[in-house]
Order: sequence, then structure tokens, then C-alpha cells
Amino acid sequence: MAKGTKEGFASDFRRFFLRGLATLLPTVLTIVVLVKCFEFVQNNISVYINKGVIRLIVLAKHDYPQLRPEEIEQYISENPLSVATSPQDPAIEKRVRLWKLGKQWNQGWRSLIGFVLAILLVYFLGRMFAGYIGRKIWQMFESTVQQVPGFKQVYPYVKQVTDFLFGEKKIEFNRVVIIPYPSKGFWSIGLVTGCGFREVAEKTRQEFLTVFVPSSPTPVTGYVVYVKKEDAIDLPIPIDAALRFIVSGGVIVPGSQPLATQLADLPSDEAVAGAEARRGPENEKA
Repeated sequence: MAKGTKEGFASDFRRFFLRGLATLLPTVLTIVVLVKCFEFVQNNISVYINKGVIRLIVLAKHDYPQLRPEEIEQYISENPLSVATSPQDPAIEKRVRLWKLGKQWNQGWRSLIGFVLAILLVYFLGRMFAGYIGRKIWQMFESTVQQVPGFKQVYPYVKQVTDFLFGEKKIEFNRVVIIPYPSKGFWSIGLVTGCGFREVAEKTRQEFLTVFVPSSPTPVTGYVVYVKKEDAIDLPIPIDAALRFIVSGGVIVPGSQPLATQLADLPSDEAVAGAEARRGPENEKA
């Protein structure tokens, strides 16, 4: 009895622990990704924007911030190589002001100014490159970048991912189908994207569909295949349900019943054969 109790507790602990992970991980991972993005922008972009803003402030206001003699002495003690002549040198005072203002801006809400300016900079760049001239300039830049060794092997694939995630032109799926892919006897779930090329339909005298077959568990990648219209079987399920099925590896089955229950409700091959055998004599009597 004690052994069974231990096995039951271990089984329950594992089941509920995995359920807790499945519940918490999406939220935790989302927070981690957002924090890492913030840290990347803050440490690699906004810190330099802050330095530029500080330099502009010191250039615009020669007497800001006010300096105390002990602050000049502290700067000289921490940076002895930067002292060219004497503490009264105007160049030294300018450096001390930059040093003091930099220390102030590394604390509190001022440290976020560079981050906010970085966001606004990205916004204005998006506005600028949205116009005709901006698009042409960006196309020239991309064509140049793609000629650089190293960049041309990486940049096109990174651009595909960013265009898929952030592009304004999204892929529109019409409906969910199941098609004989990758070969006869195998079936894959696909999303209809259109009717394909008109030239193909005219030359073959057949109707085709272009179907996007997502990969599991990452449906953002996959294959685009051409199938005959009559070979595609429509599935009466929404697109998001099909994507959940693909992401879960077939675990999350659309519908009110699990797949095993649906198959169990179907008559077996022996039952079908017996029904046909019984139906035969009755048809002969008729």
C-alpha cells in the first residue's frame, strides 16, 4: 500500500508539475524576451544616445551643471591622464561637466531618455523609408549590403523572418485542407493561399490550388505546394485550430472529441464486411 501511494504521489507530482510549467512558461518567457530586448537597446543604443544628448547640453550651456571644487578634484584623481594643464583649464571644466552630467543621467528616470529617443528614432526612420524616395534609398542600401561577404549569407534569411513578423503585408489564408503530401498514402494539413498561376491552369486544363504546408512545431516555416483542386479535402475547422494542432505536434486535436474517441466510434473493417454480407442476401430476396 505504501509503495502504491508513493508511485501515485510521484505520478501526480510529475503531471501537475508539467501542467504548472505549461501554464507559467509562456508568461515567464514573454517577460524574459521583453526584458532582454530592453537591456539590449539600453546597453547598446540608448547609452550612446544619452552621451550625445549630454554633449549637446554641455555645448549649449557652458555653465551647466554647476561645479564645486571638490568635484573637479575628484575628476582629476579618477582621470589623471586627461588633465592637460591645470584644473582651471576650460577644457578640463568641460570634461568635468560631461563627467558629472553623465553620472547623473545613469541614474533614475534620466537613464530612460536614450531609450525613449531610440524608439522615436525608429519611428521616424519608418516614416522616412515608407515614402517613395525612402524606399528607393533603402533598396539601394540592401542591394549593397547583400554584396558584402558574410552579410549576403545571413541578411536575406534574417530579413525574411522580420518581414514575416513585422511586415504590413500579411499572408492571408483562405481555408484549411488536407492534401496527399509528400507522396500518395500520406496526408498533410495545409492552408490554402490562392489559385496559383493562371498559365499553369491554361496549359494543363485543370484547376490547381497553392497550399502552404506548415512545419511542426514552427508553423512560420514550411512548403508551398501545387495540388489539383479535387485532391484537396476541406476540413471544417478554423485556421487557428489547425495551427494549434501543428504546433502541438498533433496533440491538440480540433473538435469536441479526442481523435482516439472519434476513431473508436467508427465501425471496424470486420463490422463493415459483416454488414455488407448480411445486406447481400436481403438484396437478392428483394
